[in-house]
Formats: sequence, C-alpha cells, structure tokens
Amino acid sequence: MKRIVFFLIISCVSMGAFAQNQNNPIPLVSPDSAIVYRLFPTRNTWTFLKLNTRNGQLWQVQWDTGKSRFEIPLSLKPLVTAEEERHGRFFLYPTQNIYNFILLDQLDGRMWQVQWSHEMEDRLVVPIE
Repeated sequence: MKRIVFFLIISCVSMGAFAQNQNNPIPLVSPDSAIVYRLFPTRNTWTFLKLNTRNGQLWQVQWDTGKSRFEIPLSLKPLVTAEEERHGRFFLYPTQNIYNFILLDQLDGRMWQVQWSHEMEDRLVVPIE
C-alpha cells in the first residue's frame, strides 16, 4: 500500500512539473555573440521574429506545413548608423502580451515597442521615450 501511495505522489509531482515547463517555454538563443541575425520565438506556434542584432532591423517570419510560409518586414530602417553597428547590439525581450516585444539597444539603453500581427495595419515598431 505504501508503494502505491508513493508512486501516486511521485506521478502527480512529475506531471505538475512537466505542465509548468510546457506553459513557460525557454527562449532559444544562440550563445554565439558574433552572429548578425537571431530568431526569437513568439507564443504563436507558427511565428518568429528575425532581428538584425547589428542595426535593429526586424522581420516577421511565419512557417507552415502547407503553403503559408512568408517573411515580411516589420522595420527595415536601421536604428543606428553603419559606423555604430555592432554584433549583438540589439536584443528582443518578450512581454506578457503575445503580440508585443521590447527591442533594447544594449549599448545606449534606447527601447522600442515591437508589435507583430497578421494584419499589416497592426504591425509597428515605435520608440519608448
């Protein structure tokens, strides 16, 4: 009887831990700081954000098992001059809102709100001042 109770307790604890891990995915970020582009997962299964870490340019990337694959620009305007570009200068941080991220210039501290969307009029990259 003790074995059954022990097994049930271990099973419940294991399922709880597994469920927590599924709800809080860990962003996958390359440890290589000398890269130019990074992909950041969104909480949408099909959507990633591609960031040029040197100048802050952004794209929305959608993958699919069918024919709905695309890459569209969110902002093609470089946020620094060519002389100021550095590998890893820009980084994206997720927010609690599925559609919004914070873009941080890690050298001077400037920030932008990044909003991706399936609708063109709802996409934006605006400074946080």
